[in-house]
Amino acid sequence: MDISWLSRTEALVGREALEKLANSHVMVLGLGGVGSFAAEFIARSGVGKMTIIDGDTVDPSNRNRQLPALATNHGVAKAEIMKERLLAINPELQLNVVQEFVLPQSIPGLLELKPDYCVEAIDSITPKLFFIRRALEAEIPFVSSMGAGGKLDPTKIKVADIGSTFNCKLAQHIRKKLKKHGIKKGVKVVFSTELPDKESLLYTDGSNYKKSAYGTMSYLPAAFGGTLASVAIRDLME
Repeated sequence: MDISWLSRTEALVGREALEKLANSHVMVLGLGGVGSFAAEFIARSGVGKMTIIDGDTVDPSNRNRQLPALATNHGVAKAEIMKERLLAINPELQLNVVQEFVLPQSIPGLLELKPDYCVEAIDSITPKLFFIRRALEAEIPFVSSMGAGGKLDPTKIKVADIGSTFNCKLAQHIRKKLKKHGIKKGVKVVFSTELPDKESLLYTDGSNYKKSAYGTMSYLPAAFGGTLASVAIRDLME
């Protein structure tokens, strides 16, 4: 395997860590503003195998924040765009592409692929909750993204157990739902301590378990994605 393109990574973390990444399988669930950047950063780290999952296509409103979204590819599947991009970064990457929405009923089958680590960037509450519960049951390490919408300050992004989150309505909602299943801790999340701008709340058509969303700024979901990727990569290297 040609690892010359990873010489700068090796200089920082060493050959042993590089080999651990090369032998790892990372699953990224959701390729929106957060997940698309997380997937690219993970590919650029030298991870040897990835599974990427998303059933959506590029919409003009995605262009302000999502890596796959351009003025020239409206209507094209995000998973296909990311497939081409990730393989252009690392042609030797073993890449499994699942072009479908992450739904509760599909999650058990996805986890049967036995990833070494999952990055959860699903933007709908019901599938997100279902994934967290099933991943815990399967003892598959993962990191989960909380709310990146309605926020402007990337310096407020934190990594914590979900039991220690605050100022994030999504994390609060997930916490309450998990407690009903006896889960109070043990879920590693990326969240922001910045309060969302309530004036930016938008209501959607309710498809794919999503009823509303906050306005977004270009760099904030990418900063979330970078943080998620860093957690996954550092955990795998350890």
